[in-house]
Amino acid sequence: MTGKKDSKLFGVTIALLAVYLFWGGTYLGMKIAIESMPPFIMAGARFFLAGLVLFLIGRWKGAELPSVAEWRGAGIVGALLLLGGNGVVAWAQLKVPSAIASLLIATVPLWILVFNWIGGSKKKPTVGVMGGILFGLAGIAVLVVHPEGTGNQGIDLIGILALLFASICWSVGSLYSRQAKLPASPVMATALQMLIGGILLGIASLFLEDWTKLHISEITLRSWIAFGYLVGFGSIVAYTAYIWLLKNAEPSLVSTYAYVNPIVAVFLGWLIADEQLTSQTLIAAVMIIASVAIITMFREKSPGATQPVARKEKGKLQVHK
Repeated sequence: MTGKKDSKLFGVTIALLAVYLFWGGTYLGMKIAIESMPPFIMAGARFFLAGLVLFLIGRWKGAELPSVAEWRGAGIVGALLLLGGNGVVAWAQLKVPSAIASLLIATVPLWILVFNWIGGSKKKPTVGVMGGILFGLAGIAVLVVHPEGTGNQGIDLIGILALLFASICWSVGSLYSRQAKLPASPVMATALQMLIGGILLGIASLFLEDWTKLHISEITLRSWIAFGYLVGFGSIVAYTAYIWLLKNAEPSLVSTYAYVNPIVAVFLGWLIADEQLTSQTLIAAVMIIASVAIITMFREKSPGATQPVARKEKGKLQVHK
């Protein structure tokens, strides 16, 4: 019995590290990939390939072929999460450091609570959760209002607004996915979202003139490696680890990725991409990450937050890094 328990603990630890590190590294991965790849083409190819692999895995594990309604539901979710969410994040990183991108996307749990309160369950957040929301909004204000330069690269306001738009799209998509008609298999559901999201990103690239900027011979080895990392480790390995965690660990433990990922992203941006950290950025980072921690802690203690609901919600939240 002890050996089995130790084995499970080891598995949970490895899976958590995979989600922490691989998802935390996707922001820097996108930053490097778009150095020589147009952002929407890069994101579209990434998710289409990852979705194809997951689709084949799902079928191999016995998942049924999706119905028309399931394709439609997955398409809407994929459009919100991957086109409006991840695609815009990739584009915004042409203008802002990966560390800033990770911090603003870390506000997704905050926006989900706000939108769920306004247009979803209508359930008023507890005092503790409301405090976390306000603290997170204050952190965004610290980051956005009169931002200091980051090295020789100022923080572009358009990039900031694009990231806020992406986080809102991601939040709306996460909420919609809870009621959308999707395949029962989580792997197949995500595969459909990635496939359709990848196609939509490819279509969007046609209108954004990405194809005129695509020169295969000029794509650097560095960008190819980053792209491979995003497909293999960011979209397939980390997602599989995340799904396994949902079935083998407490939701409160799994949800810690929401505030560990930005720490990893900020550190990797500083270590590898030479992104300088200002005092303003560090203060905003502490405030935003703390707000997510506060929201998570008080939400888990909420009388209405039953384990099954928490598992369902966490399973739908930010699984497409």
